[in-house]
Amino acid sequence: MTLHPEIAEFLAALPAPPEGPLDPVAMRAADEAHLPPVEERLPLHAVQDVTAKTDAGEVPVRVYTPAEADTYGLLVYFHGGAFFLGSLETHDHVARSLAQETGLRVVSVGYRLAPEAAFPAGLDDCYAAVRWAAGEDSGLDWDGATLAVAGDSSGGTFAAAVAARAHDDGFDRITHQILYCPSLDLDFDADRYPSLRENATGYGLETAGLKPFNAFYLDSGADPADPLVSPIKRTDLSGLPPALVVTAEHDPLRDEGELYGERLRAAGVAATVSRYPGAGHGFVQHFSWIPEYHRVFGETRDFLNRR
Repeated sequence: MTLHPEIAEFLAALPAPPEGPLDPVAMRAADEAHLPPVEERLPLHAVQDVTAKTDAGEVPVRVYTPAEADTYGLLVYFHGGAFFLGSLETHDHVARSLAQETGLRVVSVGYRLAPEAAFPAGLDDCYAAVRWAAGEDSGLDWDGATLAVAGDSSGGTFAAAVAARAHDDGFDRITHQILYCPSLDLDFDADRYPSLRENATGYGLETAGLKPFNAFYLDSGADPADPLVSPIKRTDLSGLPPALVVTAEHDPLRDEGELYGERLRAAGVAATVSRYPGAGHGFVQHFSWIPEYHRVFGETRDFLNRR
């Protein structure tokens, strides 16, 4: 299937990227320059900014409550942005849709970003936020049943790494991992996966851009050979939580996500791999308003409810 026409039209209208080295501060400002005002966002029962006091320090989180209840299943969400972009604001609409569709209380994590915060600061924040959310001191009224981790793109990297780290630490409360277009192999050799060549240009995220976009993270001490950096490098995937791996047909990262799902199944983990035709990388953040892509939130709900 060709790229969805509404996505193709949007990409064709984008200006050429500026020449020269990437400027993370300027790019973050541009990311947040055109966000909708709060009153135009999807309404929920409550949205609250909270400071999570964790072993990693104080971590800003935003808590989305879809409806009033005595206890809640929790979904802890990590935004994407190549480890140096993204925020609670840029992905606010994703967290709202997750809360509305799943009925879970969603905790979006404002983890520290590269290059200002060296590896593993962001990962530490995400892991600490999950453990905080499940604790009595969080005030989140966890029901003790559902505790999911989810993330898109580099947030998917963190979701997979947090699930593995929790398993290794004996923290067995994570019940699901949800990986949207995840970046699971930060070795960007174009010969490693066919999708890196098939989707190299013309679909938004380009293969040639992977190294410079991830350089802020890798140059801060993240080693692509480390399974906490490249979760696909983990040799033993057994015992990890059930997984939903969402991929996009025209994403350079498509094949590593699908291979990870296959390896999870081979290790005895209940894993669902769902490819979205006509979509490119980042469609969950940028194009979920298109009906055929908005269903990713309903698919997430169904996965969480599966027994």
